[in-house]
Amino acid sequence: MYLKKSYRKDTGRTYLVIAQKYRDPVTGISTDRTVKSLGYLDELEKEYDDPIAHFKEVALKMTEEENAQKRLTLSINMEEKLAPNTNNRKNFGYAAILKIYHQLGLDVFFKNKSRHEKFEYNTNSIMMLLAVSRLLSPGSKKKAFEEKSRYFERFNFSLADVYRSLSHFSKVATEFQRYLNAQITAKYGRNTKTIYYDVTNFYFEIDEGDEFRKFGVSKENRRNPIVQMGLAIDADGIPLHYDLFPGNTLDKETFRPVIGEVRRKYDTGRIIVVSDMGIITGDNIFYLQGKEKGKGFNGYVFSFSVRGATKAFKEYILSDEGYVDKDGKPANENADFKIKSRIIAREINVTLSSGKRTKKTIYEKQVVFWGRKYALKSKAEREEILKKAYDLAANPQKYNKATSYGAAKYVKNLKFDEKTGEVLEVKEHPVIDLERIAEEEKYDGYYAIVTSELDMSDIEIIDTYRGLWKIEETFRITKGVLETRPIYVSLQEHINAHFLICFIALTIMRIIQMKTGNVYSAEQIVECLNRISCSNEYDNIYLFDYRSEVSDAIGQALGIDFTNKRLSLGDIKKILGRVKK
Repeated sequence: MYLKKSYRKDTGRTYLVIAQKYRDPVTGISTDRTVKSLGYLDELEKEYDDPIAHFKEVALKMTEEENAQKRLTLSINMEEKLAPNTNNRKNFGYAAILKIYHQLGLDVFFKNKSRHEKFEYNTNSIMMLLAVSRLLSPGSKKKAFEEKSRYFERFNFSLADVYRSLSHFSKVATEFQRYLNAQITAKYGRNTKTIYYDVTNFYFEIDEGDEFRKFGVSKENRRNPIVQMGLAIDADGIPLHYDLFPGNTLDKETFRPVIGEVRRKYDTGRIIVVSDMGIITGDNIFYLQGKEKGKGFNGYVFSFSVRGATKAFKEYILSDEGYVDKDGKPANENADFKIKSRIIAREINVTLSSGKRTKKTIYEKQVVFWGRKYALKSKAEREEILKKAYDLAANPQKYNKATSYGAAKYVKNLKFDEKTGEVLEVKEHPVIDLERIAEEEKYDGYYAIVTSELDMSDIEIIDTYRGLWKIEETFRITKGVLETRPIYVSLQEHINAHFLICFIALTIMRIIQMKTGNVYSAEQIVECLNRISCSNEYDNIYLFDYRSEVSDAIGQALGIDFTNKRLSLGDIKKILGRVKK
């Protein structure tokens, strides 16, 4: 505490108070509060010889008395033994997760949605445990339930309640995503002018598929049934909307259901969707270009296959005419980077509502660029695959369809058994396809992007497309940090609920990253929150042993003090109570 002097212009006099510095628990902003009002200096001079010196001493004594009240003398028995099955370690870092959870009003949603249901268990409490566990200790729902005592919460439900609640979570998943979007927009703001879209899949460790978990093209080349996930995120990398599809659904077929939901229900205004070449079809482009009531045409920035392009487009790519370097000067053979673009009318194939196919003309900008480092990278990657291809051609009996993946396209006269995947004997011995290798080498380092945004500069188009790394990183976090797989549930409703829990955890993680300036990885944040833990030292006193740059940043961003070495159980509960407001 200290003596604070305030000059008041309205009276021309100085007013004295004893004040104290403190950090607002809601805003996290450091400010001061008045502990005791003393009066005007000129009036106090009538009573004290030196009011300033006197009340500075008073403030010092008040500080000493307050500190004395905070001190606790412990009597420690160095020979004391732990009782059997002692486990006093508690996590406190989850307070950061609860802060975002309640800022977004997730508790309100789940309480409201269960209000008229017949079940009696607390779905909000269950979701809170499952979301926290998915971030800090991912695993099965059973594991989350068994570890519930590591948190300072009264989780008053059974394991059976956890599994029963999954059907309810599945039922409200779509509505919840709309609610969450509205909350994020209101609390933090959304940048949905640009939306990134991609597809990934998740495998199940089962031998046979079903109507939902089906065999399809696995992103990880696994021979397991999978489900497909289409995910849209905003320009800041915050998840926007997802949907699940049977494993045999093609990537391009997931686009319209997901983006359609966003367009219809999320009030985004005009959007520009950015995606890779697996999504680019005439139907998807025409869908975006279709005029929507009051919102005009939506746009796209898609990567375009160079090696799979038409002969005319390949000739345009390989022609030196029109390329410029980074400075906008005509590019020469020594340039490390070159770029050119053109606006053309292109015909696309579109499926009408009747099912018939027709051609539509669109006007788009095509941007082509080449980078020396990209070319060297492509060459090095292919050389690694070719080592395998040469061995495959020489020793085909060593391989099958799965183990020859990537190399088989460079080998001619190679056939596989459709059922077993084994290499079949053929009349002509397998040989390296030199013509294919030579053709591919021509396009090393070249990339193409097509867009509806005719007025956008070439560099801006490339920068916009490069933002796709955000969704690639999001999938990495989902599969790695959150350990979305393996998936320990089998009913489709339960699978839907599992992905909803992961979506919530992912969104909370992304918001924590955003609020801390996007300087810490998801791995760093999870490690930090797990290490903000404490042990019961004496009666209701808990001892903390971890503080770092990351914990300070999270605490400052969310208004939670993670710097105390000791806290009473009462103080811990007060902090947890504040983060839930």
